[in-house]
Amino acid sequence: MSNNAWPGLPSGITSRIIAVGDLDMHILEALPPTLTSSSKPPLLVLLHGFPELAYSWRKLMLPLSLNGYAVVAPDLRGFGLTKDRTRQSKGKIVFEEDLAPYRMLNIATDVVGLVYALGYTSVEAVIGHDFGSSIAAHCALIRPDLFGSVVLMSAPFTGPPQLNNFGGIDSKTFLRQLDEGLRTLNPPRKHYMVHLSTPSADEELRHPPQGLSTFLRTFYHVKSADWKANNAAGPLGSSFSPSVLAVMPYYYIMPRDQTMAECLASEAPSAEEVARNTWLTEEELRVYVSQYEEAGFQGGLNLYRCASESTRWSKDLNVFVGKQIEIPAMFIAGAQDWGVFQSPGAAELMRTKACSHMKEEDFILINGAGHWVQQEQPKEVVKYLLVFLKRL
Repeated sequence: MSNNAWPGLPSGITSRIIAVGDLDMHILEALPPTLTSSSKPPLLVLLHGFPELAYSWRKLMLPLSLNGYAVVAPDLRGFGLTKDRTRQSKGKIVFEEDLAPYRMLNIATDVVGLVYALGYTSVEAVIGHDFGSSIAAHCALIRPDLFGSVVLMSAPFTGPPQLNNFGGIDSKTFLRQLDEGLRTLNPPRKHYMVHLSTPSADEELRHPPQGLSTFLRTFYHVKSADWKANNAAGPLGSSFSPSVLAVMPYYYIMPRDQTMAECLASEAPSAEEVARNTWLTEEELRVYVSQYEEAGFQGGLNLYRCASESTRWSKDLNVFVGKQIEIPAMFIAGAQDWGVFQSPGAAELMRTKACSHMKEEDFILINGAGHWVQQEQPKEVVKYLLVFLKRL
């Protein structure tokens, strides 16, 4: 696909489809300009979150490649232009389809498969943002022989699932109990992951009352540093009590009787705010709108469902109970990002337990950025990434 289809994509980034297991995986790729036929630059794999795409890394890929790295960002399973060849239907993914392909171990297997399909047997760093942070963390946890380091963005990793019979609590039970507590608030609230796991979520996101373009513009706006209410983002202590969580914005702890589109409708940015936005232009926004119009949201929503619906989708991770990420690890997020703090105590648990090699100087919060840190402050992110990578 030509770069004309990707506004904001530098000419040094190319788009192609590569066979990875049962997927025809769409990737964006940037290679060092000095690359020769006999050289093999170190590989960086960038994993996006929700509702995002490989395109979300467009501002980082070329600067990283100019520093000697081969940089690859895939559309993950269920997203964008990546297609599952084994699906009977060629239309949009629907709620009733099998969830098994979207369980974490299988998504991590997709990433491993991509590495080998690219002709590599080692990766300098796997870098993940939002839900991609969890995927990157599991790649590092499971295959430290393949991934040399890991960078987690905007979503702290607290470790593999705990075993119920050793005092742990599975994510489904935890979220159900948490959501029942939120129901008791006045007015009643609900957890966004529970809402996004419902049968109606895909339809609600694809056909919001305000239109998909306005909804996505609003969603990206309210989770960015442009939305001044995010200046209050900060630690909530260690309690998961409903009253503590209710401090967070509606995009995390939602009004119980509203959809995501409904609860954010009043927060749409003004025409002046849109005009001032330099990190997501109207042309760039149209890429997301067109991709989600074509593919729908259900593939991405299935990742949330695997985390919240049933323990059977995470049971194959139980073998890693108690295991730490033992390779060098870094965390980067926006200072105005509630995602860092939405699970009380998670950031500290990541630093002290889940990652055994995360140095104090490698926990970075960047001012002037909310949840979309790699798009809002790309130069700062590249700066910190290069410092980390050069130390390896």
